[in-house]
Amino acid sequence: MSDVRIGLLGLGTVGAGVVKLLDSRRALLEERAGCRLTLAGVADLDTTSPREGIELSALPLTKDAQSLLADPSIHVIIELIGGLEPARTFILKALAAGKHVVTANKALLAHHGTELYEEARRRGVYLAFEAAVAGGIPLIRAVKEGLVANRILSVFGILNGTCNYILTKMTDEGLDFGMVLKEAQAHGYAEADPTFDIEGNDTAHKLQILIALAFRSFVDLKHIHTEGITRVTAQDIGYARELGYRIKLLAIAKATSHGLEARVHPTMIAAGSPLAAVSGVFNAVFVTGDAVGDLMFYGRGAGQLPTASAVWSDAVEIARRIAHGVAATGLELPSAGPGALGAQPMEMVRTCYYLRVMAQDRPGVLSKVTGILGDHDISIASVIQKGRATAEAVPIVLMTHEAQERDMRAALAAIDRLPDVPLPTTMIRVE
Repeated sequence: MSDVRIGLLGLGTVGAGVVKLLDSRRALLEERAGCRLTLAGVADLDTTSPREGIELSALPLTKDAQSLLADPSIHVIIELIGGLEPARTFILKALAAGKHVVTANKALLAHHGTELYEEARRRGVYLAFEAAVAGGIPLIRAVKEGLVANRILSVFGILNGTCNYILTKMTDEGLDFGMVLKEAQAHGYAEADPTFDIEGNDTAHKLQILIALAFRSFVDLKHIHTEGITRVTAQDIGYARELGYRIKLLAIAKATSHGLEARVHPTMIAAGSPLAAVSGVFNAVFVTGDAVGDLMFYGRGAGQLPTASAVWSDAVEIARRIAHGVAATGLELPSAGPGALGAQPMEMVRTCYYLRVMAQDRPGVLSKVTGILGDHDISIASVIQKGRATAEAVPIVLMTHEAQERDMRAALAAIDRLPDVPLPTTMIRVE
């Protein structure tokens, strides 16, 4: 039996999970790889802090990542450092040295994926990243290999467990955003600085990777419309429930006649839909193919062992190919196809909308608001007008029929200029 030697960069939460799974399931992993799996080196700047369930003294631990990259006996590098640098430099060095790479680094792939894919092709090595999107859910392989006979029509879903946990708690317990965020941080579901998650950036990175695979199109991050959940209030969640909806942070990509819709934002979805039932830190993604129809992928989108499970799915597949002499062709990497789609401007998107207008309690205000919407070709599906909420304003809640984003933005600007509307109008898109 041949020996495939592995170098691990990063012994944080996921890196420790990778070590734990190798220790506890070595026989199973080696049987499925058809070779011995040797952890030849582990590099981390912190070589002394205890990791639960791991005996550090038993590991080939070093602070010098370069020594692993330069070791000619190491076949595979697993990069779990995160961030853009030095992860990008390390991966490029590994590829240049003819080493295969497994990474969970979605930010790096979203910003520098094209460069890394091309370098892997040029060097004739594997670059795998199942763990970069949706944690333990085997989504990347399903899209890349399981749906090759399909033209993908849409991909949408919940890709950030932190945001889903916050919105679930707000929905179930009627709590405000700030209170739930503090609780999520206390439980370890949110980072000390949660900006990357709650502003939608993490979700946008994952969507960009999925777009490259599903639509064989490369969309720059700046062309993915991205909004977070910081402006979602308990009040809006309550109105959503009253109207038969739930609010989720969705990643949405759709092929249209005008190009590719690519957007991340809070979205109202019907309370009876499968996505509405996805709670806590779980992720769920719907993929629609022209041959297979609708598919749903559901599971833990983060966490030590679920993500480590995805890392090993890549590492074992690469080890199997090394052991059996299967050369990398580059065909498994994302590439722009002959029908690659450009990003459709957000202004052209058509969807339904929820609006909460905070207006002074005076006669004729509702007719002014609806008149402005009508002037911008936006028709109203339903209206809820509540009693006095504050001394300054009362909420007028409207659901619209499908309208164009450009028209809605122009209408909102006009509504917010009304003297009787002292506060900015809240708008949430409806799918």
